[in-house]
Amino acid sequence: MDTSAHTLNTLFEQLGLPSDTAAIDQFIETHRLFSEEIPLHKATFWTDSQASFLQDAIQADSDWAEVVDELNIRLRNAH
Repeated sequence: MDTSAHTLNTLFEQLGLPSDTAAIDQFIETHRLFSEEIPLHKATFWTDSQASFLQDAIQADSDWAEVVDELNIRLRNAH
């Protein structure tokens, strides 16, 4: 069982996206969510498998849930 702490970098690796800090910052700046009514996993920029992973992480309150919440907050509060 993986007991290591998850970070945005490891979340992006899990999602199959570039995971260095600059790439994550660029992704967040490019993919802002402006509506609180759209759940993170329903954003149009995710693939089906990415959306499913994000939804499952939150619904199951998995060990990924905290970092997925962090991503959600950052996507909604990007400057």
